[in-house]
Amino acid sequence: MTRPNAERWGAVSQALHWLIVLMIFGLAVVGLTLDELPRTPSYFWVYTAHKSMGITVLALVLVRLAWRLYAGAPRPVPGTPGWQHATAVVTHVLLYAVMFAMPLSGWLYDSASGLRPFKLFGLLEMPKLVAPDEAIAATAHEIHEWGLYVLIVLVMVHAGAALYHHLFLGDATLARMLPRGWLRASAPAAPGKEP
Repeated sequence: MTRPNAERWGAVSQALHWLIVLMIFGLAVVGLTLDELPRTPSYFWVYTAHKSMGITVLALVLVRLAWRLYAGAPRPVPGTPGWQHATAVVTHVLLYAVMFAMPLSGWLYDSASGLRPFKLFGLLEMPKLVAPDEAIAATAHEIHEWGLYVLIVLVMVHAGAALYHHLFLGDATLARMLPRGWLRASAPAAPGKEP
């Protein structure tokens, strides 16, 4: 498995990053529209699928964090001011925190609501984190709901910064999280073989 080198993210980091992005986008769309759906059997299928996808994202974020701790990260793009690097680090930490808080609060809400246990993709029954408790359920629901808006803001900052670096600074900030050759950047490519 390929690890990041000094100049760019490796294939494992890229795959996990974009898979998590796509899954979170799908979860956000469902989360924002779920209350508008009629309470038909299809609604409950979508609701259970939403829970299963959320737990999957939690697992993938754990894998992503473990891989990053093991494999490391590329060094900052040459010429990046210290304040920009510090902002990027803080944004990444906050993104990880929210990506953990969202599925955990959803799982906690499901547990505290007293709903019957759901099966992960219909296969594995998920344990309850707590006994039914209205106060915990209400708090978990608030965290889950507001966490989405915090996540949207953080993603906009993160993506906006990457696009700014690519479009206006012409550096490799965005290109190095994509397969080699997808985007051209003024930053030099990493020497040696593909990471």
